[in-house]
Amino acid sequence: MTFTEVIEDVGKIVDGAGVTVTVIGLIVATANAARRTLNRAPDVYRGFRRELGRSILLGLELLVAADIIRTVAVTPTMESVAVLAAIVLIRTFLSFSLELEITGRWPWQKPDPGPTQARTGAEVATGG
Repeated sequence: MTFTEVIEDVGKIVDGAGVTVTVIGLIVATANAARRTLNRAPDVYRGFRRELGRSILLGLELLVAADIIRTVAVTPTMESVAVLAAIVLIRTFLSFSLELEITGRWPWQKPDPGPTQARTGAEVATGG
């Protein structure tokens, strides 16, 4: 077996892992949403989207890694590198969009410290 064949096989394995992670994430997110629906938990849809989004993000990361492995190690032509760059740009856009959907903020934004309670003038004056 040649080096090129080994790298191609590794790329296929990583591709398979990306698809597997996405499918298992879909199954787990759906099962969790069904369980929460039966228990009448609040905000089932938002939790489902968050879990599914996380599995899609991880699956996309693995799929891009497989593309990088095959492009750089097997066929490093200008055309294949340009295609890889386009794939990475699309994946980055999808990743940012999913991050915004999941957390409600862009990846470079700091998380909210949480709601703070406003104190009335009487509470401030009495120390309460």
